[in-house]
Amino acid sequence: MKIYKEFRIEAAHRLPNLPAEHKCSRLHGHSFRIAVTVEGPLQQPQGWVQDFADIADAFQPLFEQLDHRYLNEIEGLENPTSENLAIWIWERLKASLPGLAEVEVRETCTSGCRYTG
Repeated sequence: MKIYKEFRIEAAHRLPNLPAEHKCSRLHGHSFRIAVTVEGPLQQPQGWVQDFADIADAFQPLFEQLDHRYLNEIEGLENPTSENLAIWIWERLKASLPGLAEVEVRETCTSGCRYTG
């Protein structure tokens, strides 16, 4: 079974590896939606895969690093595409969430990516 917890961050970035005339090469921001999915068996007697609070606790240090920040200044996010952000989050969560199955990053309501490690 899979469960997920969603988080929202506000952050600015630019994509430095694009041509200067591309709109995403200029500084801009997004209201990112990030969903962290965990997979595992239904635990008894709790009746859940994992406590949602455990996912929130694991994500909190990342939230503090990402929210209301300029992503390009964060080590490992010098080219902060949604894809690279999803990988960055995965790498930092995998040790504390052994059932980690997917990280989804949406930068708009119609655009995003899913990373499954």
